[in-house]
Amino acid sequence: MPNIRPVSDLRNYASVLMEVRENEPVYLTKNGRGSYAIVDIKEYEDFEKTKASLKLMYELQKGKVSGETKGWLSEEDVEKHFEEKFNA
Repeated sequence: MPNIRPVSDLRNYASVLMEVRENEPVYLTKNGRGSYAIVDIKEYEDFEKTKASLKLMYELQKGKVSGETKGWLSEEDVEKHFEEKFNA
């Protein structure tokens, strides 16, 4: 069951923070609407890794589609591109 508290409870933040556990974030409301979430740092790091993985998968898919529609680059062209980029 979600732990939902008004943001005004942060005045007594020690008791709110004691309720934060992995996979059990505390959700804070402001004027009756969800505004913030306090999560365990490991859970936050896992979220950031997942977000980065999704971004990488999206960019790889864009590259695949580009290669299939516009044609693939040769290995020599790729090497030349990176040599120019890093030797500039």
